[in-house]
Amino acid sequence: MSALRLAVIGDPVAHSASPRLQRAFLAQAGLAGTYEAIRVKRGEGARAIEELRAQGFHGLNVTTPLKEEAYAAARWRDPVALASGSVNTLVFGEHIEGYNTDGFGTLGALDDAGLLDLAGRRILILGAGPTARASICALVAADAAVFIWNRTLARAEALARELDAHTFETGLHFDAVFAALPPEATIVDPLVLPVIRDAPIFIDANYGERATLARSLGRDGVDGSSMLEHSARASFELWRSAFACK
Repeated sequence: MSALRLAVIGDPVAHSASPRLQRAFLAQAGLAGTYEAIRVKRGEGARAIEELRAQGFHGLNVTTPLKEEAYAAARWRDPVALASGSVNTLVFGEHIEGYNTDGFGTLGALDDAGLLDLAGRRILILGAGPTARASICALVAADAAVFIWNRTLARAEALARELDAHTFETGLHFDAVFAALPPEATIVDPLVLPVIRDAPIFIDANYGERATLARSLGRDGVDGSSMLEHSARASFELWRSAFACK
């Protein structure tokens, strides 16, 4: 086959570790290919996706704030994408296929942190955006007891009803807290702060310098590097399956 042409789109995207990871996956698989980071602003996702497809790209990773725009651009979507309403991986075949591998990333990060069996485990999700939604879908499918905290209670309640989860409750022990909040987010809710500080495992979906939440709360935490690697590997396997034999 010809060399794979891949990229990640989003805004910001210069910080992304995806190029390093995906280029390493290409090398490990012995496949020729390129992987770029392309800044695309909110509202320009559909146009950029069509243009990159026309330019001969085989697929894209999609990050904030374009996951919902990528969902709209896809003509077919996998079950997690459908349930979460967001897409982080596009495969350009006869038509645009949309996948969401964030759930694989969340499960892999929890496994790496030592939470091997999720059945019956209480997991608190902070946030209600696309990454949170995909993570909730994967955790519910793994039989975890998923609770959602969001600044807007009505949004957390609606998401809990939609995805068979629960809203945050005080007085419960949580096995892990997974934060799917923007890098600049802060939490001042006096009801949830003790839970976040006491949970054995705290994972921030952000990574590198953008993972500031644990430090701001005065506790140890794991950044999203492990999550990204598991999610990225799942994306790569989709592209390899679609194109490696052609």
